[in-house]
Amino acid sequence: MRGDFQKLLVSHDGAPAVLSLNVQAAMGPVREPERSQFVLLMRHFLERFFNHETASPDGDGKTRLVQLAVATGIPGLMVALYLWPVYHPVIVWPPHPDTIPGPPPYWVQMNHHFFFVLYSFVAMGLITVFEWDLFFPDLLDVLVLGTLPLDQRRIFLGRATAIGIFIVGFLFDANFLASLMFPVVADPVYMLSFLAGHLAGVAASGLFAAIFIVALQSLLLAALGERFFRRISLVLQGAAVTVLVMLFLLFPVLSGVTPALLQSHNSFALWFPPFWFLGIYQMLLTGGAALPIFHELAARGFAALVAVAAIGIVAYPLAYFRRVKYLLEGAPPRSRRNSMLAPLNGLLHACIVRGPVRRAVFHFINQTLFRVPRYRIYLVLYGGVGLSVLIATVVRLSVMNGQLHAETSADGIRVAVGIVAFWVTTGLRTAFVSSGNQRGNWIFRSTHGKPAHFIAAIDELVAAKLWVLLCGVAITEGAVGSLRLVAPPELLGLQATAAQILVGAGICVILTDAFFANVMVVPFTGEVARERPNIAFTLLLFFTFFPAVTAASLISEQWIEAGWQHFGVAAIVIVVAHLWFRYRHREQVRVHSTQPELEEGEDDFPMRLGLRY
Repeated sequence: MRGDFQKLLVSHDGAPAVLSLNVQAAMGPVREPERSQFVLLMRHFLERFFNHETASPDGDGKTRLVQLAVATGIPGLMVALYLWPVYHPVIVWPPHPDTIPGPPPYWVQMNHHFFFVLYSFVAMGLITVFEWDLFFPDLLDVLVLGTLPLDQRRIFLGRATAIGIFIVGFLFDANFLASLMFPVVADPVYMLSFLAGHLAGVAASGLFAAIFIVALQSLLLAALGERFFRRISLVLQGAAVTVLVMLFLLFPVLSGVTPALLQSHNSFALWFPPFWFLGIYQMLLTGGAALPIFHELAARGFAALVAVAAIGIVAYPLAYFRRVKYLLEGAPPRSRRNSMLAPLNGLLHACIVRGPVRRAVFHFINQTLFRVPRYRIYLVLYGGVGLSVLIATVVRLSVMNGQLHAETSADGIRVAVGIVAFWVTTGLRTAFVSSGNQRGNWIFRSTHGKPAHFIAAIDELVAAKLWVLLCGVAITEGAVGSLRLVAPPELLGLQATAAQILVGAGICVILTDAFFANVMVVPFTGEVARERPNIAFTLLLFFTFFPAVTAASLISEQWIEAGWQHFGVAAIVIVVAHLWFRYRHREQVRVHSTQPELEEGEDDFPMRLGLRY
């Protein structure tokens, strides 16, 4: 026994496994393993998926990788754990003496399978949309890698391999934990068939979503060219995020109508992609005993997966080399001025942004927001999530006579005002306080100092709040006008319409004042935070304030609709709240402007303690 223990500490060649420091120093420097150009390129492109300004603005790609991995894998695991009492009931309620606790009925189990298929579809689609701009080379790749003695085909294969590893890795991460836990929870009779069906269903669903987005991007880029593709890129990303998040939010509704749709052989079920892979799931699980519609759905899912893979294989190389050619040749010069905006700018200068400092910050926001990829993806994500929440709140689905029907909810439209205002304001605040445009900071610092004196500082910050307020009011009131097209008659009256307009504008004003109360920097010029943000605390704020805003929207509109005197009281409350926020904000700016300027690289820890030099 003693000799066996010693063998653990001794290598096969007789040298001890644990070496002293002197022995290690005598061995010389550690030699890195030799890797081929292809492996180095593949590792470089794979690292860039997590270490770029959109995914990791602070440059810590490993932390972002761990956070994304946990955020992707945990939901499926938690749902599998929550299903344990469903498959192993110990109490039957209401009590029936002759009822023996057992597994849920067939259609309930099928809905559980549908959740994991849908989650894999949504998760892989969102991850692929988030990395949309990294699947093709950018100008930095062309300028740096193009000067090295590298074969272009090897660079292409390295990037394509990195994309494949990225997709397969996140597919594994999104479904691995749930695939371990759910079979234990469900305790099926035929474990191998269950595992085969579960793994094949979720894998095919996730692969289809990811490959479809890559293939669509490649096909449009190869067919339409870079310039036109850039014009529709944001719209496509926003539409994809909206559809994917909406599917996930509508799962409780879909699970309720799924049995009726499948049993009635509805045409919607035949053209709904997650149902295709649910068919693969059920086919491998039950074999020949599966319903006939699952055979048809499984055939469509397999054919669709093969089709999008073939389109991606053909279109991606064409799009890749067309992008490289565009970057090498450069875009033709074109004027950035739009003559149609001149009257609008004149109106803004005359009525809203009168001072030169406010005009400078206002137009600085206009020219910056849509040019930096990081800000664009923020707008896409917040806009897509907000629109999906809006649709899921307003639309009600039902099945009548085997047909899927959709109708709108009056209370859902009332809540929609708060939803739109909240997501627009929070999305713009996230973009404004980010540190992605340090090159634009020097002009404000050299002109007004850091921190700026009170008058200049208040003009800079008020211009940013005005920009957010105008954007929020325009989008919110536009949503109110659009929802009137599908609103029930009770919301089309004069008093109901006035209530929606007032509540929409009032929520935009209060949210802008509240969310920008502690912001003391010009938009896009903030420094990288030394302390990492607490993601759990951030989510808690969202889960706290978002329900409060939507509830306030619903209650306020119903209260204002009761009488015109309520309209006047609500308007007064909004004005008073705005004036109070305005006073507090000016006092905070005044205190901030009196603080001494920090030297370069100096910590602000004493300043945060309230001390002075």
